[in-house]
Amino acid sequence: MPAAVPPVRHITLAEIEAARGRIAGTCVRTPLVRLELGAGFPDIRLKLENLQPINAYKLRGAANAVAMLSDADRAKGVWTISAGNAGQGVAYAARKAGVPCTVVAIETAPASKLDRMRALGARLVLVSYEGAWNALDDRAYPGVEGTFIHPFDDDDFIAGHATMGLEILEDAPDTAAVICGVGGGGLITGVGSAVKAINPVIKLWAAEPETAAPLSRSLAAGSAQKFPEWQASFVDGAGGQSVFPRMYQRMTPLVDGSIVVTLDQTRRAMRLMAEKARIVAEGAGCLPLAAALTGAAGQGPIVCVVSGGNIDMTTFCDIMAATAD
Repeated sequence: MPAAVPPVRHITLAEIEAARGRIAGTCVRTPLVRLELGAGFPDIRLKLENLQPINAYKLRGAANAVAMLSDADRAKGVWTISAGNAGQGVAYAARKAGVPCTVVAIETAPASKLDRMRALGARLVLVSYEGAWNALDDRAYPGVEGTFIHPFDDDDFIAGHATMGLEILEDAPDTAAVICGVGGGGLITGVGSAVKAINPVIKLWAAEPETAAPLSRSLAAGSAQKFPEWQASFVDGAGGQSVFPRMYQRMTPLVDGSIVVTLDQTRRAMRLMAEKARIVAEGAGCLPLAAALTGAAGQGPIVCVVSGGNIDMTTFCDIMAATAD
């Protein structure tokens, strides 16, 4: 780990409030809507981050991180590592700031995500999933220069995401639980930093796919763990090959547990969102709803963070067809 990396620390409410003002001209305040499912189901509300300008929550963290860079760091250009959404967020924020951007992108990411990063002006360096995951730990990639913006283990990135937690509790102060999909852990750390500071009684749950659930294993073991049986799936925006020790330190004071769901449960949650609320969400964005429907998070009110909607439409249509009654 490079010596320049600061130690893990708590993200304060003051930082989060400052970030909200900083990103207001770039991000939108997304709606929180009730999912009407009828009797016998939990009380579920959906935080629609798929309605951000890049159709994903990552813009919050990226906008704050880019805004916090010094002039010297901006002059070097910025780069990040991404399966698609973080890359879009950094590219969008960098373009607005007039800063060159490079994304070390996972080569198996959906073509729609790769195309959108390019359209936002990012130079792409395509690598394997394993190569990208290793680069996240190294904070370096051969031949890529500039100021690195970590897509989840970065205080400013996390503070940007945390602004979502402020909005959730302003719109639904009766919230009993919040569920976030987990990949690297920046989203749940950010939301949890705000929510737990305002009301520590609220439960914070992670949602992971069965094919990539290292946080559940880590919480059970009491330390950061790898998930060697990791498998790629349509849930490309969440789930990882491991939990980084630094992110484990960030998450464990905040997270009450992880709910692991099957890919079939995730597909059905995707269809339910489309049918009941006319919402197009990607796999990672449907994990929280799938988790809420298991009943493991209680009867609510539960806020499910719909983290993004960047799914290839052919894939979305195939899933809709495959889950039709």
